[in-house]
Amino acid sequence: MPALSFNQHKDTSVGFTPADLSEPSEYKVDLPSVPGEAYHSIQLIRDEFLMNMQKFADSIQRTIQQLEGEIKLEMPSISVEREVSDLAADPEAVEVLEQCVINWLNQISAAVEDQLKKTPQGNGPLAEIEFWRERNATLSALHEQTKLPVVRKVLEVIKESDSMLVANLQPVLTELFKLHMEASDNVRFLSTVERHFKNITHGSSFHVVLETIPSMMSALKMVWIISRHYNKDERMIPLMERIAWEIAERVCKVVNLRTLFKENRASAQHKTSEARNTLHMWKKAYFDTRAKIEASGRGARWEFDRKRLFERTDYMASICQDLCDILQVGREFYNIFGPELKAVTGIPKRHLMMLAVQGGTAWSPHWEKPRGLDPFSIKSSSTGNDVMDDFKIEVLVIEKEAKKIIDESFKTLRSAEAAFDMLLKFKHIRSREAINRQMMMKFNDILAQYCKEIDIINKLFVQNLDNPTLYKNHPPVAGAIYWERSLFFRIKHTILRFQEVEGILDSDRGREVKQKYLEVARAMKDYEDRKYEQWREATELILPTLMKKSLLTKTSPIADEVANSDKGAVFAINFPPALKEIIIETKYLEQLGFSVPELARNVALQEDKFLRHTEGIQRMLDHYHMLIGTLNEAESLLLDDHSQELIRVFRSGYKRLNWNSLGIADYITRCKQAIGKFESLVHQIHKNADDISNRLTLIESINLFKYPAPKSEEDLPGVKEFFEHIERERAKDVDHMVRWYLTIGPLLTKVEGLVIHTNTGKAPKLASYYEYWERKIYEVLTKLILKNLRSFNSLILGNVPLFQTDTILTAPEIIFHPNASEINKLCVHCVRNCVDITKHFVRWMNGSCIECPPQKGEEEELVIISFYNDISLNPQITEQAVMIPQNVHRILISLMKYLQKWKRYRPLWKLDKAIVLEKFAAKRPPCVAYDEKLQFYSKIAQDVLHHPLIKDEHCIRLQLGPLANTVQENAKSWVTSLGKLLNESAKEELHTLCEEMEVAERWVQSNRLS
Repeated sequence: MPALSFNQHKDTSVGFTPADLSEPSEYKVDLPSVPGEAYHSIQLIRDEFLMNMQKFADSIQRTIQQLEGEIKLEMPSISVEREVSDLAADPEAVEVLEQCVINWLNQISAAVEDQLKKTPQGNGPLAEIEFWRERNATLSALHEQTKLPVVRKVLEVIKESDSMLVANLQPVLTELFKLHMEASDNVRFLSTVERHFKNITHGSSFHVVLETIPSMMSALKMVWIISRHYNKDERMIPLMERIAWEIAERVCKVVNLRTLFKENRASAQHKTSEARNTLHMWKKAYFDTRAKIEASGRGARWEFDRKRLFERTDYMASICQDLCDILQVGREFYNIFGPELKAVTGIPKRHLMMLAVQGGTAWSPHWEKPRGLDPFSIKSSSTGNDVMDDFKIEVLVIEKEAKKIIDESFKTLRSAEAAFDMLLKFKHIRSREAINRQMMMKFNDILAQYCKEIDIINKLFVQNLDNPTLYKNHPPVAGAIYWERSLFFRIKHTILRFQEVEGILDSDRGREVKQKYLEVARAMKDYEDRKYEQWREATELILPTLMKKSLLTKTSPIADEVANSDKGAVFAINFPPALKEIIIETKYLEQLGFSVPELARNVALQEDKFLRHTEGIQRMLDHYHMLIGTLNEAESLLLDDHSQELIRVFRSGYKRLNWNSLGIADYITRCKQAIGKFESLVHQIHKNADDISNRLTLIESINLFKYPAPKSEEDLPGVKEFFEHIERERAKDVDHMVRWYLTIGPLLTKVEGLVIHTNTGKAPKLASYYEYWERKIYEVLTKLILKNLRSFNSLILGNVPLFQTDTILTAPEIIFHPNASEINKLCVHCVRNCVDITKHFVRWMNGSCIECPPQKGEEEELVIISFYNDISLNPQITEQAVMIPQNVHRILISLMKYLQKWKRYRPLWKLDKAIVLEKFAAKRPPCVAYDEKLQFYSKIAQDVLHHPLIKDEHCIRLQLGPLANTVQENAKSWVTSLGKLLNESAKEELHTLCEEMEVAERWVQSNRLS
């Protein structure tokens, strides 16, 4: 925990009580994480800046105070502009001025008396400087006011008038001047040590305080010698006492016993040692300065009361020393019971930590019991002594327990070497002396443990002689020797360490250990020599044979194929694994210090060359096999001669060249050049094949049933329009497909030019290649036809109507327009034409890519040999070609069934209207009968319009509008005919009635005359 910084001290109360001790976190300085020296310089710069800012603020405050003044002298109420003699001669003026002077004397006397009563506010040295500054400010303000022209003139008038106040005035002014000069002098001299006081009070660490104390004492010596007031004991002793108090309080604040033993041990020890050194430096600097003053002979000797200055600091220094001792004991216990002892002895970590903690914190609980106790107070000195006595007793108890645990644990050591190293380490580490002596007596236990380790190593060696554990990437022989030597070094290293301590192997136990070590070492050495000899003999025997192996091996992918045949051969690099193993063994055995055979060394020296050759051959073979893998069967037959030529280049690799040959690099270069030439040819053939495949892909993607798009949802094309559109679009597409097909022949002729440098289009060498592509074309056309037929069948059976047909009345039947048989014919014709397009793709002549000319058939008819002859016989295509018309036929039957419900209106057109109406009129029906008939036919005319006028059935839309209009017109014609008949009947009856009325009228008139 660092010492308190300036700001932290500024906010901290000056007084100290144990209950007010702050936690360490309050004293942490919030600075960046920087190295130690840089961090210290940053702290110094910060504190210097804060001190100068505070000093500047204080100077401004004092200047303001001097200018304004706490006490202002009252000026006379009359004018003093006249001459002094005139004013002195004026009794009234003199009386007023005397009263004013009396007031001044009272103000000055009261101010002086008030200043003499004041004492420094605080126990630190800065409080004394502030005290003199306040006095100097007050008295300076009064003294400066007495120098004002008005005041001087008033005093001259009083003297001129021989007033009795003159006798009282001079002592008061003299006392004011004397006190002012004393305060001013003290402020001036104390300002020279103010910076040192601030460092002691507000310095960031004890390091700053330690550096400040000597220079502060030198400055105080100069003040003692030069000052007229601080050269007396009554002034210097209180100042020194304040410095001692400030240093003691600084230590109390930083060394907090409530948290000290919870902090990092090294930090706590450093803190307490710095606090102790600071307290010692205070006393030492005092006596050094005292001696310098006596030696110089200038100024009075420092014979100050030492009890007042050093009683508390000396006691606190002793407490800090005790704390350092306690922390050192804890550190010693931690040094002993650390991870080294656990690793060596196997003592449980919990047990070790318990002992270490007990040793490190045995003292702290005693101070925590009396909560109100201040450990730095002289009053608690007896309690401190008791605590230290208890601590020493507890340390002895822990030491005794530790000795017992060490005695037991050294009987079951984990590692003899680690235990030995730990014992040597304890010789140079500051730890508990008694425990160190106890551990130095454990060498025999270490030797016993070493004997056990030798037995364990020997057991491992014997058990794994035939199958040793090898390191990663190590060969068998060198790996076995490495394994044996690793076991040997594990016991050798330890015994070499034992030889560092004189006499440890000269005892009986030591000689026994040495003898056992030598027996195991000899057995390991024999094993090592035997392994090497066996390897050397085998290597000298087989290495020449291995070097004569060919570069490549050739295998046939077909088991029954003749071994000497190069067709379809698969090559592999023939670098024997045994040769690679010999190279690795040679390298490792030379590293182990063995003398290897000359041939093996030469081969091992060529390892980089072999690595380059094997990598080059492997890359070359991978490239070759990759190229061969890209060829299909037709391309392999096409490039058979070129492949054989390439294999002839490879032939020397498995016939003549071996690993002793000097021409391996040239051979790899020749093979790469041949492969590059072959690769170029393969790429060009693949490019032409890709062009052909692209054209076949275009052909396969053609849609042969491109039906017209409807103008609107309700306006679909008619049946004939639909199929005619499909035929037109198909004709265009067929034209494109034929042009693409015709470009395939020239591309194959181009391949012919690449392979055999001719362009006939009928090279025998390419016969299988022509056949391959002709088969591809057949497959593409088959897929094209089959895909389009299936697609069209799906459209036929779909729920989206594609075309429409009208329904018309042809008495006495309701039929489609066009009729069902015509629709079937159009559909069959469309499907047949789809298959017939293959007639445009003329087959090639056998063994060529040239189109076969028309051949004469029966009756001298020319026959074109096309793919149609084969594709039309395909069962799947035949099935689809039959299925589509059948599906259309089923749809039409379904629509005809739907039209059956319109047959209920058949009487409208089936009956002979004239005969029926004539018979009806012959019966001379009443008007009611006519009305019923008229209502019946009118209702039919209206009901027809309420029927759906469109019927969608899969791909066909049935337009019922014309039929409905015809039925409505028939019904209306019945209504018209009935109306006419009714009209004629009514006319006839009306004429009859008129005649009857005329007869009656004539009869009436005749009766009147008579």
